[in-house]
Amino acid sequence: MDLSLLIQSIVLGIIQGLTEFLPISSSAHLILVPWLLGWDNAVITSLPFDLALHLGTLLAVLAFFANDWVRLIRAGIASIVERKIGSDPDRRLAWLIVVGSIPGGVVGVLAESKVEEIFHAPNAPLSPTAVIAMAIVIALLGLILFFAERAAKHVRDLTQITLRDALLIGAAQALAIFPGVSRSGSTITAGLFLGLKRDAAARFSFLLGAPIIAGAGLKSLYDVFRESQNGALGANDLLLYAAGFVASAVTGFLTIRFLLQYLRRNSTDVFVYYRWALALLLVVIALLRG
Repeated sequence: MDLSLLIQSIVLGIIQGLTEFLPISSSAHLILVPWLLGWDNAVITSLPFDLALHLGTLLAVLAFFANDWVRLIRAGIASIVERKIGSDPDRRLAWLIVVGSIPGGVVGVLAESKVEEIFHAPNAPLSPTAVIAMAIVIALLGLILFFAERAAKHVRDLTQITLRDALLIGAAQALAIFPGVSRSGSTITAGLFLGLKRDAAARFSFLLGAPIIAGAGLKSLYDVFRESQNGALGANDLLLYAAGFVASAVTGFLTIRFLLQYLRRNSTDVFVYYRWALALLLVVIALLRG
């Protein structure tokens, strides 16, 4: 086992755990960091490895909200058995998560591969044009988040989310198929525009993202299983997958806890400024390398 590859897989796992939940785009960072550092190993730059990291963040969101998931699943099952949602906030939230996940799921199935071809096909060199395109997306979402923060009323909590809110936030989540948008960034931004409190917007974002992350994780498991059946996956590859998974899970759990606490007292401006600085840096590097 090449120690440098193990370190790279852990670093990418940490990046995934951080950027999946912070509103700064995990997909863009997982593409750009290897490009910036010259990491071109086929395993850690492959789509199966990228998806395997999502299993770690899935574990993080399931573990952090474990009590919530148990309560919501029970409420959802009860609503089916009784054929009634009523005024139970847990039943409502369970179905709002289901409904809100539909736009992202549909867009992911229909357009994910096409978007990947445009921005970054697996194991293909990253072009300066694609980097500049991602930089523009990163900066643009930062601008939208900037305006959302100032237009937001910050008055509504999780129990006040409506079906319309869930569909709009779900539609925003679907935009995260484009690298640089950020699933959490787009959904938190939409939540702020709809008047949610910052921590409520983040909490619903994390709960809403779990089904999407789970779908990506299931695909990852399928890809890993298929490659292992074909003899294309060795023991070293599995170790890299495991290292990235653990790093992603631990970092993701800590990031969720940090962000929920942070947003109770602070605005999202720090993430806006980070996005703009990153976009500017990427444009400069892309032009120099181009």
